[in-house]
Amino acid sequence: MEKLHSEGKCLFCEETFAKAGISRHLNTHLKSIESKNTKGKSFHIRVEAAEMFLNIWVDGKAKLIDIDDLLREIWLECCGHLSSFTDVKKRANSRNNFFGFESFLSGKFEDDESGPGEIPKKTKTQDVFYKDMIIEYEYDFGSTTQLKIKVLEEFSFRANSDIVLLSRNEPLEILCEICHKEPAVKICSVCISQEEALFCSKCAKKHGKTCNDFDEYASMPIVNSPRMGVCGYGGGSIDVDRDGVFKKKA
Repeated sequence: MEKLHSEGKCLFCEETFAKAGISRHLNTHLKSIESKNTKGKSFHIRVEAAEMFLNIWVDGKAKLIDIDDLLREIWLECCGHLSSFTDVKKRANSRNNFFGFESFLSGKFEDDESGPGEIPKKTKTQDVFYKDMIIEYEYDFGSTTQLKIKVLEEFSFRANSDIVLLSRNEPLEILCEICHKEPAVKICSVCISQEEALFCSKCAKKHGKTCNDFDEYASMPIVNSPRMGVCGYGGGSIDVDRDGVFKKKA
């Protein structure tokens, strides 16, 4: 597959920017809001998986479970799988801690039911988030979808609501791997590890004649999500207009 060009539209001015520049642009809008909003805390975070991304404005009183709900609704939910948030820095420190020997000496231990650095979902963001913090998010501990969350900026004022979606990558230009001309609309979950698993409508019909599983259960839709082609995922329940396939410009 050719390198994909990722871009997103700004919630405030509706201009479109490349992935590399959208976060800086959004920060300029957020900083201009300070005089209008109540004092408190809020955070600008980026969630990404390869070329797919979400920019989110999170209020300090919002909990990690609120972020979990959004990620499930927009990118992930298929079968009610478990998920987790892990503080990458704390996990690394724990691993460098002689596998818990220092904790043993101090009498302080990690929660036995969670991994090193795992953050409880009931935690308020203002109690754990800080600028440049990196969090690993995992959904489904079998066929895992892993996301990287970075706190880009911390503000001294409240967000407009608990969670505000600032930007999301537009559908990527994923082309059929057979004809290399038309946008792909189907993915074969059986052939996903092979070179040819993404198909336009015409080539999908041809693939169904050679792959016995395709028409029965392996045919899945192309969606704007890193969960595409995994488990039973068929698309999100919010922001559905940007959850489809790439559309060629007229």
